[in-house]
Amino acid sequence: MGRPHIRGAARATLTGLASLSLVTGVALAFVPQAAAATQATAHTASPNPYSPAYHHPYRHGVIPTIRQNARMKSWAADQPAATTATGPETLSYGGGVDGIGVQSGHSKVYLVFYGSQWGTQSTNGNGDATFSGDPDGAAPVTQEMFKGIGTGNELWSADLTQWCDGPNVSAGATSCPSNANFIPYQSGGVLAGVWYDNSAASPSAATGHQLGAEAVKAAGHFGNTTAASNRDAYYVVLSPHNTNPDSYQGQYCAWHDYNGDSTLTGGPVSSSYGDIAFSNQPYNMDSGSGCGVGFVNSPGTLDGWTMTLGHEWHEMMSDQNPAGGWTNQTGSSYNGQENSDECAWISPGSAGGAANVTMGTGTFAEQASWSNDTNNCAISHPIVGGGGGGGTGGTLTNGTFETGSLSSWTTSGTTAATTSAAHSGTYGAMLGSTNPTNTSSVSQSFTAPSGSSKVSFWYDVTCPDTVSYDWATATLQDTTAGTSTTLLGKTCTQGAGWKQVSGTVTAGHTYTLTLTNKDDNYAGDATYTYYDDVTVS
Repeated sequence: MGRPHIRGAARATLTGLASLSLVTGVALAFVPQAAAATQATAHTASPNPYSPAYHHPYRHGVIPTIRQNARMKSWAADQPAATTATGPETLSYGGGVDGIGVQSGHSKVYLVFYGSQWGTQSTNGNGDATFSGDPDGAAPVTQEMFKGIGTGNELWSADLTQWCDGPNVSAGATSCPSNANFIPYQSGGVLAGVWYDNSAASPSAATGHQLGAEAVKAAGHFGNTTAASNRDAYYVVLSPHNTNPDSYQGQYCAWHDYNGDSTLTGGPVSSSYGDIAFSNQPYNMDSGSGCGVGFVNSPGTLDGWTMTLGHEWHEMMSDQNPAGGWTNQTGSSYNGQENSDECAWISPGSAGGAANVTMGTGTFAEQASWSNDTNNCAISHPIVGGGGGGGTGGTLTNGTFETGSLSSWTTSGTTAATTSAAHSGTYGAMLGSTNPTNTSSVSQSFTAPSGSSKVSFWYDVTCPDTVSYDWATATLQDTTAGTSTTLLGKTCTQGAGWKQVSGTVTAGHTYTLTLTNKDDNYAGDATYTYYDDVTVS
């Protein structure tokens, strides 16, 4: 079986076309001028005419089929070798696009099931949306995978914690300074919402513009109507079985981009909600082994599906607005690629090969991702600058409660993880009850990771009494310094909706966060509080 590589072309609004090239079978285009200027010794590579991104530079992270990859490799073998300033696979920082390089907060993944061809929607025992027009059962597996990232001590996603952005990161940098904004370890899952847009049929071959417009529409549906609310959001546009979005069939398996890319077929997509990161996720099981069916397991129907979902999420996290994040600018045959492009379709059992990754919600076939700090493709990686202890329990875990439980939290009184308490995703924590209770709380100790400066959470209190008797409150104890801070003073409101609270943390210090609901156990005015999306960043 061949080794199709995924490539990451850069946006065309950047004026310098630096290169479209191949890395053992992957081509890419457009390098930001600011970053390219730092690579004075880089060799200029030629565009690979067999890449699915050739003349389609918006197809960032595009994954060629095996047959197309063979053509790309054959062409590349005839090209002269490049002289590189650093290692040929080293990634460097692109300087940001619209001030955005990476997702340096807790990622919010929104799944958009695009078009009525998905059929009738139902719900399974895990609370996942299922569809009658989904013959391979891709929808619930997608939800469980994104729920599972950052759970079960998985370290596949920890590779991301080495990447960063912010004003302290220079264009062309190949490593992150300690005062950068690092990608944090994504504790507790990243699934933030699911929407079935069955208002019309999905186009038989949606254009890049139509896919971007659907992502902007989804942002409005989920109430993410500001640039701030979309800064850490990502919209996966999932087209139904037997459609051909952006003419993928026979060429590639998926790609990612953002709405402002002027090279999108049909042009960029206007957004009054800020920049919108999204991906084109075809129902690529329709392409069989060309898109990874059976690549890791047997029969492995969804192997390539979860691998491409994970591939594009990894690349979006490290290069949210291409190519302002981390891409290859060495001038080698890897030029223009993103972190997952450089490790695509490596056979299981090989160094850096694809493998099954076990999370708290199940086991999923995934591929490795390039790591500058270890100079290889990593299917598992220690949590570094953006993560602290992470999967080993050092940093805050299950802060989104998407495990469907209060695991990792110490509980007292009346507490539960429920769907009614969700601020985003499927679950949140409910403290107290609709019936009279007493004092209820959840608490967790954690170490603030390198690069972090704040802890935050959302709460929604229902308090039909007065603050003299009932309230919600939250405290943060710095056990390293021996101090305590009240993040949320006694609060008794009703119908005020969700509010966010933040507090300051010092990297390396150990903390205990306690979230509380106080009810005086008096009949007729029970107080309860929802808490969700607890993050350290």
